[in-house]
This record gives sequence, structure tokens and C-alpha cells, in this order.
Amino acid sequence: MPEVILTGASGRLEGRYAPPKTDNAPIALILHPHPKAGGHMNNPVAVQLYHLFMKRGFATLRFNFRGVGKSQGEFDSGIGELADAASALDWLQTSNPTASQCWVAGYQFGAWIGMQLLMRRPETDGFVSVSPPTNIQDFSFLAPCPASGLILHGGADNVTTPVEVERVVAKLRTQKGISIAYELVEGANHYWSQHLPAVENHVGHYLDQRMNGLAG
Repeated sequence: MPEVILTGASGRLEGRYAPPKTDNAPIALILHPHPKAGGHMNNPVAVQLYHLFMKRGFATLRFNFRGVGKSQGEFDSGIGELADAASALDWLQTSNPTASQCWVAGYQFGAWIGMQLLMRRPETDGFVSVSPPTNIQDFSFLAPCPASGLILHGGADNVTTPVEVERVVAKLRTQKGISIAYELVEGANHYWSQHLPAVENHVGHYLDQRMNGLAG
């Protein structure tokens, strides 16, 4: 898990990178939760996502948004953080020019940034969004969503209740050409404090199905 330093719009970005196991391995970018709520790339859910992709042979990168850890700059309410994510994806693609697929995964604030990144990068093949804050951030930009993916949410989430997420899922599922998997984990809260194994099981199963061509 070598440390890498990327160049973002506001300066240095600190990251951790798992190199690919084959020349044409797929790539995955992992995005952490809200910086102003203590979010960073070593958040347990973000690390779980990182390992899930890494174990499946992806070239996998997680990094700190501007102003977090060793990353330079200051919090920019999502605008600058989206630019950071785009810079990180540029680095990942440049480092893996023959990658077979491109995936974006994020948790909470990172899910919101990741979904915005999808809209700007049509080459993205899949996404994983864990606990997207659909009641806090505006997700109306998903029209249409350019890729199939998984939305994973906690049934006991009282920060963003399931009904708020299900409105977005229902809208996405009206689109043709993509498939949105939505899985609700009973008893899990917004922070997945006692349910990290559920993240591993649900996301891992979804990735295995997608990589084996068994899911849209």
C-alpha cells in the first residue's frame, strides 16, 4: 500500500495506492466521507471499500480531499473536492492506460462527490455508493445516470433515512440502459459501526457478480 502524492488543483493530495496485478486490470477510486465531520481516507468504510477492490485485482486509489491529512488546500463545499476527485482519477487512468474498466466508490460525502464525478466521466463502468446523503446534498444532477452501480444503505440510518435514498433510487431506475442495485442492511446506522462485515458482504457480492457478467 505505497503512499503516493498527487497534484490537485489546490496543491498536493495525499493518497494510498494498490498497484494492479495485471496490465489491463480495472481501476477503482475510493472517496472518503465529509472532511468537516472528521472524514479522511483511513475511515473504516473507505478502507473496507479499498480492500474489496484491491483483493479483486483492481488498481485501487484512496486519497485525502484538500485540507485533510497531508493534502493541501481548504475545504471547498464540494466544488474543490470534485476537482480533487477528477485529478485523482486522471492520475489513476494515466498510471493504468490499458485498464479494462473504471469504477468509482464513495461513502457518505464521498458518495455524493463520486456520483457527480460519474456525470463528468462517461468512461466510468460502475459505481458503489454507501450511505449517500440524499437529504443533505442535491442529487438532482443524476439525469441521466451514465453507469450501473450499487447503492448500499443502513436500515437504522437516522442521518439520512432510507426513504430519502429510495426516492433517488426510484428515479434512477426509470432510466433505460443501466441497472441500479439497492440494498438495505437492517440495523445498520449511518456510520456502519457494528456492520462493517455487511459492507464487505454486500459490496463484495455485487462486485463478483459484475466482474463475472452476472449483473447489469
